[in-house]
Amino acid sequence: MKQISYRQIQNQNQLFIEDLAISKISAEVGTPFYCYSKKTIIENYKNFADAFADIDHKICYAIKANCNIHIVKILAELGAGIDAVSAGEVFRGIKAGVDAKKIVFAGVGKTREEMEYALSAGVEEFSAESEAEIFLLNEVATSLNKKVKLSLRVNPNVDAKTHDKISTGRKGDKFGIDIEKVEAIYEKVAKLPAIEIYGISTHIGSQITSLDPFKSAFLKIRELCLSLRKKGLNIHSLDLGGGIGILYKDENTLLIQDYAKMIKEIIGDLNVKLTIAPGRAMIGSAGLMITKIVYLKETDHKNFIILDSAMNDLMRPGLYGSYHEVMPVVIKTGEKFIYDLVGPVCESTDILAKNREFINPKSGDLLAFCSAGAYGSSMSNEYNCRPMIPEVLVDGDKFRLIRRRPSFKEMLRLEEF
Repeated sequence: MKQISYRQIQNQNQLFIEDLAISKISAEVGTPFYCYSKKTIIENYKNFADAFADIDHKICYAIKANCNIHIVKILAELGAGIDAVSAGEVFRGIKAGVDAKKIVFAGVGKTREEMEYALSAGVEEFSAESEAEIFLLNEVATSLNKKVKLSLRVNPNVDAKTHDKISTGRKGDKFGIDIEKVEAIYEKVAKLPAIEIYGISTHIGSQITSLDPFKSAFLKIRELCLSLRKKGLNIHSLDLGGGIGILYKDENTLLIQDYAKMIKEIIGDLNVKLTIAPGRAMIGSAGLMITKIVYLKETDHKNFIILDSAMNDLMRPGLYGSYHEVMPVVIKTGEKFIYDLVGPVCESTDILAKNREFINPKSGDLLAFCSAGAYGSSMSNEYNCRPMIPEVLVDGDKFRLIRRRPSFKEMLRLEEF
């Protein structure tokens, strides 16, 4: 994580985010909490913008990765749109300052109410995933006297070679329309009065660390585009989704420049507007979750570090068996011991890391879960009636709270009558 560095402070190695000691934030905010580097968010966005600067493109941040409105606002001010999969995400995007015309409303199960809300809010571009959805969208748009720019999400039957639960482009996955059926569906769609055939959309999965699956899928999309045009159907846009993986452990991650070069070689002569929808690649490396050791528990079979954070704060390890590097905020010297890191939630799934080495851990020590900016806060919840944890945005040597920790009373606000 390039935004993290070690600094020598009073003869102790201490973890910083940008120019601010994490221990200082912890003293003011309390643990656990998420913290993000504004500098890294901006750098990640600019890496994409620079790599695609020489072609007509639109960057739509996949807001599900982290929907904090302050983070979305940073990206909106840089020029990003959003890729939204719910009306709530559309609302957040617009509230953060995203131009509604830069929003792509995607998702496999949009309801009539969500369509009505998005169209009324000014969203013009939809990515549809079934015939039934398209006909309902036409009905809703007609009733509102709106015209929809439609892209069909195509399932190219490409295995992204990533975790099974985040692969989305294979036959049998719930997403998209089988590529063999797209032409026939578009011929039907062309007759609908409120629908403008605009483009083709695809997204084959997340945390992809090789160009090969991307290339296989995008070559299929290219051929489909050419075939549709031969039939007289105008294809103005290709939405190639997101999915670029980040460094969690020792992955061979992709260079954005290589990804962009591959895309431009495949679609550069098609005269289309390119949409990309990075989420994790935009925010994942920019965030940490900071937690505190509550107890050490030694048994005959296993040693445990019991944290004040839990699976409800960071779901990825329990949900996917995902790995996050864990670093001590203050570095010690001495003998190493192996521990499982667990939380206080009443579930055996509440294991955040297994078999990790630590030097002389003590109650009260701070630990940092790295690469936690994506799908950390956005997937968190109040299970076991645990309050949602704060979020902090760091800018140089200063920070501000961008989500505070609720009181127990505030957690009841939607249930009181």
